[in-house]
Amino acid sequence: MQDVFDIYTIIFLALAVFIFLRLRSVLGQRTGRERPPYDPYAAREPARPPGENVVSLPNRVTEATAKKADEPAEAAAPVERWKGVADAGSPLALGLDAVAGADREFDAKHFITGSRAAYEMIVNAYAEGDRRTLKNLLSREVYDGFEAAIVEREKRGDVVESRFVSIDNATITAAELRGRSAQLTVRFQSKLVSVTRDKAGEVIDGSADKVTDVTDVWTFARDLSSRDPNWKLIATEAGQ
Repeated sequence: MQDVFDIYTIIFLALAVFIFLRLRSVLGQRTGRERPPYDPYAAREPARPPGENVVSLPNRVTEATAKKADEPAEAAAPVERWKGVADAGSPLALGLDAVAGADREFDAKHFITGSRAAYEMIVNAYAEGDRRTLKNLLSREVYDGFEAAIVEREKRGDVVESRFVSIDNATITAAELRGRSAQLTVRFQSKLVSVTRDKAGEVIDGSADKVTDVTDVWTFARDLSSRDPNWKLIATEAGQ
C-alpha cells in the first residue's frame, strides 16, 4: 500500500512541476514587449479640444514587419519605401527615414491606420467626457486642456453629442525626429454630426441633422527610449 501511495505521489508531483513550467513559459518570462505603467510626458505645443469644430496610437508590428526589422534599413528601395505615403526625396520622406532609422519597427501605413482609430476615439471620448480614454491617448499637457474644457462644460450642464459619418482621408504631412522623440503630423478629413445642448436640452451649437465636413491637423509623438509602443497626441489645430 505504501508503494502505491509513493507511485501516485511521484506522478502528481511530476504533473505539478510540468504545469508550473508551462505556466512560467507563458506568463512568467519577460519578452521585452511588456507595456509599462503609463507615464506621459509634457507636450511642447498647446492643443485645443476637438469639440468646438469637430487607440495597440498603437505601433503594433505584424509578422511581416517583424521579419523586415531584421533586415538592414537600406534594403528597401528608396523610391518604394514610402510609396503611397510620401514622395521619394521629399522632406516628408526624409523625416520618415529618420524615424524609421531610430525605430526599425516603424511602419508608416500601420501608423496611419492607428491614427485614424485614435482620432475617432479621442473625439468621441471628449464628447462623452471619458477621461480614462483621454489619459491613455493624450500627452499630459493636452489632457489638461481637454480636462479643463470638460469641467467647464459640466459646470454649465451642457451635453455634446457627436457621431462620425466617415473619416474620408488621413495623410501624414510632416515627420521629424527630435532627440529620441518621433513626431508625426496627420491631416484628417472627416464627416461628423455634432450638436451641443444646454441643461434644458436646447440646441446651442451644431445640429443633430446636419453633416459637417471637418479638417483637423493633429501631431502625435512617441518616446523611442520608452518601452511603451503607444503614440500620444501632443498638438491639434483646425485645418483648412
